[in-house]
Amino acid sequence: MKRPAETTADEVQDESALKKTRLDENGDTTSDPASIVNLAYEDKLNYVSVIAKPMASRKMTKKLLKLTKKAAKKKGIVAGLKNVQKQIRRGDKGIIVIAGDVTPIDVISHLPVLCEENDIPFAFVPLRYDISAAMGVKRPCVMVMIRKNEAYDELYESCLTLVKSLPLPSQCIEQVE
Repeated sequence: MKRPAETTADEVQDESALKKTRLDENGDTTSDPASIVNLAYEDKLNYVSVIAKPMASRKMTKKLLKLTKKAAKKKGIVAGLKNVQKQIRRGDKGIIVIAGDVTPIDVISHLPVLCEENDIPFAFVPLRYDISAAMGVKRPCVMVMIRKNEAYDELYESCLTLVKSLPLPSQCIEQVE
């Protein structure tokens, strides 16, 4: 065990980020959203839940959030759990971006199965604050469905091929066993 004199600057910085905690809308203790969004991708993965598979890589996350930003400007997104579920059940197609840090897990645990059954590509990104920042809103967003639009067609198609290349959660479980 380290003594206080032996702590490094990185450990002090991590502790200061964790001390800035507050209760979010679910009553969970989370760090300040502004400090979490500015973390490195690897540090954001510490906040991710167990079921967040397939997780988008750092580059894919950046690309998906860029697409989300463009789609939000053109009103080509459906935001929020309830609205996305409604659109899936109606038969709409698009790319679904799900936040990996959602608590309790039960809120989104049925979504990967629902997406698989309807052949809708989906990927997890580390934080819900990243999705909301890309949309240009302050309230955290659990998930987004991005619809196809001519304004960002090229980026949409490249993201679609990347997301479709990710393994499905059922395949991820088989790899672990």
